[in-house]
Formats: sequence, C-alpha cells, structure tokens
Amino acid sequence: MIEFLDRTFLWVRSKPFFLRMTLFTRILLAAGFIPTGMVKLLGQRFTLIPIETPIGAFFEAMYQTGLYWRFLGASQVVAGLLLLIPRTAHVGALLFLPIMVNIFVVTVALGFKGTPVVTALMLLAVTYLCAWDFHRWRSIVTDRPWSGATSVPQLRLDPIERIGFIAFAASLLVFFLATRGLAPGSWGIVPMAVGTLAGVVTLLRFLTVGRRLTA
Repeated sequence: MIEFLDRTFLWVRSKPFFLRMTLFTRILLAAGFIPTGMVKLLGQRFTLIPIETPIGAFFEAMYQTGLYWRFLGASQVVAGLLLLIPRTAHVGALLFLPIMVNIFVVTVALGFKGTPVVTALMLLAVTYLCAWDFHRWRSIVTDRPWSGATSVPQLRLDPIERIGFIAFAASLLVFFLATRGLAPGSWGIVPMAVGTLAGVVTLLRFLTVGRRLTA
C-alpha cells in the first residue's frame, strides 16, 4: 500500500496541472474563510437565520459564547493566511482539516439543505491539500524507506503565472471582504474584473507554456 502511495504522490507532484490545481484550491479556501473568520473574530453575527429554527438557534448559541465565537474566527483567519504563504501552506492545510470536518458534521447534523454536499467537497479539497504534502507527514504512517525515487519534484511557476495567481488571490479576497461588509461594497466591482483578467491570463499562459514547466 505504501509503495502505491509513494508512486502516486511522486507522479502527482511531477505534473504542472496539479501544481495549478493546488494553488487554485488554496486560494479559494483562504478567500472563502478569511473574511468569514474576520466576521466572527470581530464579534459579529455570521447569519440572520431566525433563532426559531435549529440552524439559527445553533449559530446564535455559538455567537453568545463570545470568546469561543472569536476563537473560531481566529482559527479560520490564521489557517487561511498560512495557506496563502508557500512556506506554511502545509500547516494551513493541516489546521483546516479539523475545521472542515467539524463544519461538515454540523451541516449534516442540522439538516442543511444541499450544504452538506458543498462542505463535503470542501473537506475533499482540504484532504487533497494535505495529501499534496504527503512527504511531510509520511513518517507518521510508516518508517519504510521510499519506494523508488526519494526526490520530491518541486515545480515552479514562471513570473507571469506567479503574478497572475497573486492578483487573482488578492482580488478574490477583497471581493469576499466586500460581500461580508468588511470593505466598501464598491470595492467588489473592480476586484471581480481584475480577478477575471488575472485568471484568463494565467489560464492562457498554462495552456501555451505552463505544461512544460520543470523543477
């Protein structure tokens, strides 16, 4: 089994497509959770669902705890920020794992309509990000030597793609901050245009030269 995991991991890490998918997934999770976490960290309500419903009562109860509510927010913000920094992205993914397991269980337990599907996909995304750094956790599950090559491929984006991903991440983050009321509503328009342009440029770059990246 471990030999199969080793081969699969090294194969995935050698493919430029999966590098892009990893970066894209990190950005989506961070941009989605940092503004949401900020709402909690600042002591604001996350939802306006009536407290007469089980879902509304649950969120209101957590909100009324005060310190715990802010702790949840701080955890999401810290995990999101770590996920955006290349050197600490593996730590951010690991922190997100229990967060997403908890969110998924809550949505199932409270009977959210359709939401468990979304949270299940988000949990799958976090699991993938943890698997991307399998070499960092491998010694936890086995002490057997690596099967075959032990050098983990380290692909790098070219400067144009790197700028595109940074612009996309910044634009998406500002957009969600605006939608959460943490930034002026007018700020949401420009980031949408910038983020879309950055995404198109990055995609075109990948389709033309990105698939030939080397370490």
